[in-house]
Order: sequence, then C-alpha cells, then structure tokens
Amino acid sequence: MLKRAPTVAAMSAAFVLAASLAAAQTKLNRTAVGTAEPHSVLWVGNSFFYYNNSMHSHVAALVRAANPASKFGGVSITISGSGIDWHDMQSYFRLGGIGKYSFVGDNEIEFRPQGPQFDTVIVMDCSQCPIHPKLQSVFHEFAKKQSQIIRSNGAQPVFFMSWAYKDKPEMTAQLAEQYTIAANDNDALVIPAGLAFAAARAKRPELELYQPDKRHPTLAGTYLAACVVYATLFGKSPVGLSYTAGLVPDTAAFLQTVAWEAVQEYLKK
Repeated sequence: MLKRAPTVAAMSAAFVLAASLAAAQTKLNRTAVGTAEPHSVLWVGNSFFYYNNSMHSHVAALVRAANPASKFGGVSITISGSGIDWHDMQSYFRLGGIGKYSFVGDNEIEFRPQGPQFDTVIVMDCSQCPIHPKLQSVFHEFAKKQSQIIRSNGAQPVFFMSWAYKDKPEMTAQLAEQYTIAANDNDALVIPAGLAFAAARAKRPELELYQPDKRHPTLAGTYLAACVVYATLFGKSPVGLSYTAGLVPDTAAFLQTVAWEAVQEYLKK
C-alpha cells in the first residue's frame, strides 16, 4: 500500500512550526514546582481546561496510573473566555470554601480538615491575551498579583503556556516568550503545552489536536496537554503509563513521547 505524500500545506505548516520552535526564547529560571511533589492542585483558567471532561481529570488519571496509591487530586475553576484578571483568586482560598469536601467511594462525601486546601495553583490567561497589544500589560500585571495571592496562601503558582491557534502557528513562540518572562518575574514554573502542540503538529500533521474552531482541543489535544502537565509537575516521563484516555495505543504513546521531549527541551534540566 502506497503512503500518501505530505501535502504542500502540511509541509509548509510543519516548516513554520519548526521555525517557531527554533526561535530564540528567554530561558526559564525555575525548573521545578518546589521541594515536594504537588498533591492538591487548583486549576484557574477557561474553556481550554474544561474541554473533554476537564484536563485536571486526565492529569489525575495519569498520576494514578503511575502510582495507584497516590492521593493526588485537583479542582478546576473555569470561566468561559476568561482572562487572568477575571478570577478573584483570594476568594478561592477562603476557609470552608472550595475544596472543603470531595466525593469518594460509593458517592460518599469526605470532609477535609479546615485550612489551606491547595499546594499548587495552575493559572492560564485567555488564549491570546499574553500577546494581544491591548491585554499584554494586563497579563503581566495580574501574573504578579495572582502569584502574590497564591504564595500568601501557602501555595506555589504555575503558569500554563497555552497553544497557538491552528491557523496562526506564529503564536507558539510569542506565547512561549511572554509566559517565560512572566514566570521569571514571579519565580514560577511554566507548563509548556504550547510547545508540545507545535512539536506534535510538526511530526504528525495528520493527527487532529484541534476542534473545528481551530482553538479548542480535541481529546488528543487535551491528553497531550495533560501529559505535559504531568511531566512538568512531577519531573517524570509519562511514556509507558497505562492511562490513554481511550485513544489508540499508538497515538497515546506518540503524545506521551512528544510531551516528555517538549518538557525536557524547555526546562533543560
């Protein structure tokens, strides 16, 4: 059976994506969350997180696949279309509020002790806000404000570098630069999901990571990003983990590998 040759459009897209990855980028200073692995993560963002039954659920499944005894958990707070300045971060840490109980076993409610519920907070801005001429300054202003609030409540801030729109691959390097600058300014770690998306598209342009709107992720896109989150937060490779989100094994293995390579390249530990 003859293999179909890549189209000119696919080859062109791959070239542009590879070029954007090769563009000079500010080096990230922090390469780990902190001294301990995260156990309870708060996700603060928008629809990029909540598509496909929420990215946080896939990360938790990856963690359980690596360690069935893990108590790792998370809560996702998303507002459709939201920017980093839409979220009242301080309210998310109020005592007796978000995270005070969870459902376990046969739909039983387990109440948690009073006190801080989260040790790590993953924050993302709107998909183009960090590079928009009218919103870039807002991104950096609130990256600082939100980081200060997170730390004042005993947790570590982590920025989620989102991916380029499917038809605007030049966004990859632009978003990477702004997230890295913001992270260095606030001594934070960055999850390089956008770089992993670009790498996956360059290697397998036929694998669809985007919904028809060219922005939101397919299940494959969410799974790729979840693998990047796992690799970044834990400093461990997701390659070989049994959880595949229902994707065919070959696709899941490819996305696991791309995620690990992208994290290693970006963090350069």
